Amino acid sequence: MVGGGLAGSEAAWALAERGFDVVLYEMRPVVPTAAHRTDRLAELVCSNTFKSVELGNAHGLLKAELRALGSVLLPCADVARVPGGSALAVDRELFSAAVDARIIGHRRITVVRGEVADLPSPGIVATGPLTSHRLAQAIAGRLGSDALAFYDAIAPVLAAESLDHERLYALSRYGKGDGDDYLNAPMDRATYEAFIDALVAADQHHGHEFDAVPFFEGCLPVEEMARRGRETLRFGPMKPVGLPDPRTGRAPHAVVQLRREDRAGQMWNLVGFQTRLRVPEQRRVFSTIPGLADAEFLRWGSIHRNSYLNSPATLGPGLTARDDERLFFAGQLTGVEGYTESLGTGLLAGINLARCLEGKPPTIPPPTTMLGGLYRYLREADPRHFQPMNANFGLLDPIEGRLKKDQRKAAQVERAQREFTAWMAGL
Repeated sequence: MVGGGLAGSEAAWALAERGFDVVLYEMRPVVPTAAHRTDRLAELVCSNTFKSVELGNAHGLLKAELRALGSVLLPCADVARVPGGSALAVDRELFSAAVDARIIGHRRITVVRGEVADLPSPGIVATGPLTSHRLAQAIAGRLGSDALAFYDAIAPVLAAESLDHERLYALSRYGKGDGDDYLNAPMDRATYEAFIDALVAADQHHGHEFDAVPFFEGCLPVEEMARRGRETLRFGPMKPVGLPDPRTGRAPHAVVQLRREDRAGQMWNLVGFQTRLRVPEQRRVFSTIPGLADAEFLRWGSIHRNSYLNSPATLGPGLTARDDERLFFAGQLTGVEGYTESLGTGLLAGINLARCLEGKPPTIPPPTTMLGGLYRYLREADPRHFQPMNANFGLLDPIEGRLKKDQRKAAQVERAQREFTAWMAGL
């Protein structure tokens, strides 16, 4: 087991609880990182919250699934919990100390301090966004030079049902591709000018020093492009050429494109809108785009340092190496965003490696569940546009029939819990 973060700790526990002796390698403190302060397992280096515990929230539903599956980290979070409303916020020191004590105290787990530069088999790699250079080289050499990304520029993703489709039109540039691959939000000159003003004046997020990244000219934050000139976006991601509005027959002054993020068309990506704006500013500014006034943001935009795999292009359905079914990957390295998502993939990787060693095939929850929906995204997302994803209801199979938003979400939660329980019965 390589990596003693959230995913690695969860995976090690899952394997040990199923009767396997586990060697867990953690390179700290022998090889420090720019983010961590201690040598403890599962140290949280960013937020101190695991987000909502409410079932009506995607993160709450995922937690319920992982608790049922036997998570060891979520009970540790309960012990370290601090007031945070409906969010599972924790005291960082107490949380990592609790995880450290549980993992190191397990009679079947041996923790070894030092860097690993080779891929283990049987084993699990869960080294996260700060994967060491030598191990990253080994991964790239094994999975392909294009398998691993080191720079995460994420555009917001919106829920289809929250868009005002009366103000949008479906069209691919120059009519290429399928007609419903893209939705287009047209802007006249006045709307565009007001949007540029709001974008330039918006407040940016300033992260940790270790998270600082240079801007790449081919992937600039949308607000940085706007600062370089008022027409820059009109000749970049908001270029109207080849996208005439079928209602007028003319090209708009500018256009914002939304690209389908999933096969069912429940999630739509704001093309070219990678951003460092703070979350409230993203909501305020991007909601001024025609058709997006009431948009539900399933994923916020961001730009930060990150190492992650292009999972749809390089990994098997169970997040295994395609040439070795006993080599699993887990955590943020696979392209999930968030603490609960990371430990969830670690837990399932541990369970599936145990199954593999017992001569059983890996098993994935159905895509009607939150954990299963995440795995489907990692398996089926378009490799050409793959970006990390967090838990959201857009990942789940839609509910048939005409229902109000709250009713649809409640139905998805009920179905997810029922089908997750049925899937667990077959483990």
